[in-house]
Amino acid sequence: MGFGPRLGAYLIDAVVANLIVGVLYLAGLGSAGDVRGLAIYLVFLLEEFILVSTGGQTIGMRLLGMRVIRLRDRGRQSWPWVGVRTLLLALLVPVFIWDRDQRGLHDRAAGTVVVRDPVRADSAS
Repeated sequence: MGFGPRLGAYLIDAVVANLIVGVLYLAGLGSAGDVRGLAIYLVFLLEEFILVSTGGQTIGMRLLGMRVIRLRDRGRQSWPWVGVRTLLLALLVPVFIWDRDQRGLHDRAAGTVVVRDPVRADSAS
């Protein structure tokens, strides 16, 4: 998958994380505003880890027809490797380091690749 769809999915997931934290703050579960940015960042990473571990895609990826798969057999990657991928994604730098196959450093380290979601592609036809 190219940079454009990935950036789109990232932005959608960032908005979702912001909305989740906003709802928590409105419900009185938040604290001082100076930690809100950190809370959004942590919710984003938690969303990434949980959703990719359980379903192979985040909300943004699902909306844009992408999925994270294990490169060797095209299956869903195990949660420890998704954890490695998420930790590297947290550094932000690996997202901008690509190989010739357009895999980020976080995907290479975790043995994953982002592909067009076949379920989404079939339903769009």
